[in-house]
Amino acid sequence: MAHDAPAAPSGPQKLVISNIGLVLSGDLERPILDADAVVAVDGRITAVGRFADLDTEGATTLVDAGGAALAPGLIDSHVHPVAGDWTPRQNQIGWIDSCLHGGVTTMISAGEVHMPGRPRDIVGLKAMAITAQRIFAGFRPSGVKLHAGAPVIEPGMVEQDFADLASAGVRLLGEVGLGGVKDGANAREMVAWARKHGIQSTIHTGGPSIPGSGLIGADVVLEADTDVVGHINGGHTALPDAEIRCICEGCKRGLELVHNGNERAALYTLRTAKEMGELNRVILGTDAPAGSGVQPLGILRMISMLSSLGDVPAEVAICFATGNTARMRALDCGLIEAGRSADFVLMDKAQHSAGKDLLDSIRLGDLPGIGMTVIDGIVRSGRSRNTPPAGRVPTVLHG
Repeated sequence: MAHDAPAAPSGPQKLVISNIGLVLSGDLERPILDADAVVAVDGRITAVGRFADLDTEGATTLVDAGGAALAPGLIDSHVHPVAGDWTPRQNQIGWIDSCLHGGVTTMISAGEVHMPGRPRDIVGLKAMAITAQRIFAGFRPSGVKLHAGAPVIEPGMVEQDFADLASAGVRLLGEVGLGGVKDGANAREMVAWARKHGIQSTIHTGGPSIPGSGLIGADVVLEADTDVVGHINGGHTALPDAEIRCICEGCKRGLELVHNGNERAALYTLRTAKEMGELNRVILGTDAPAGSGVQPLGILRMISMLSSLGDVPAEVAICFATGNTARMRALDCGLIEAGRSADFVLMDKAQHSAGKDLLDSIRLGDLPGIGMTVIDGIVRSGRSRNTPPAGRVPTVLHG
């Protein structure tokens, strides 16, 4: 396929990125690190700090960041893949590659619901989930890590079905409520079975998004007790503020804000989480592909919107799309720290932005310019074809 991931290089690999102007950790507790260099060996971060203090000898790939900022690769917590890098929802090829150019290096499936003829019977939905899990475990479009195989639960499923899925490698449920299970009691029982067998769950929140879905209100969300409250700001239609607050205060689960939702409701949720001192619960997704299309810059737009209109520092908003999601989803990426996957996005303020630097430009509502993405220590893309041009762009010196 045109966007197959590049073949992994042979032999030990050492990546050194130097001359970094700003290191954003993805960690709410310490979002900015005192560092100007990162070292990764065989796809994992081994050291972060000052270039003069690190072992940089023997680099197989050496990148001069040119003063640009380095952050963890962005994570889209809510996508709906189908087959490779094609989506029938928009009949578009290359949508995942386009999102890589928006800084996204990891995606989480909320269900392969746009598959033409998607089976609703239990044997069929399990088979499709296992197939999707296998496909994206073995194929990374443009190198992007897509965690897929997320079955949509249907009436009649029993605990053994979830045990079967887990034993086959399935680790996610599709959005509860997109199938035939729409009541809190049945959803809660199945979510508990899934959790018992190591499968994480997400629920549809708000009004219907596609034919077959329906309204899922606060009462069902709280009773179902999924691990993530999917698009709490609606996908697209949001719940009333009182119900959003009820969810925020009534559980301690993840609060997912999506690009394809209600922006005012997203800001209301953010303010509520901030009042509660629980910004660690906020994670970001796009809910794409959808009826509104594919948004390659959707995660960047959410970061910019939440910072500029939600009154949170840009470095904190970036944590919503990196470390917060990584911890909630039990991923080995999303944070700049030793032992984590070497997935990075290098970016700078866009040319001619009114901001004095990257963080200030995001706070003012501008999108950053992306100069490079790295996945598993391998450079996957250079200057983005989708973002505005970055002021400073990294250069591969050798490798």
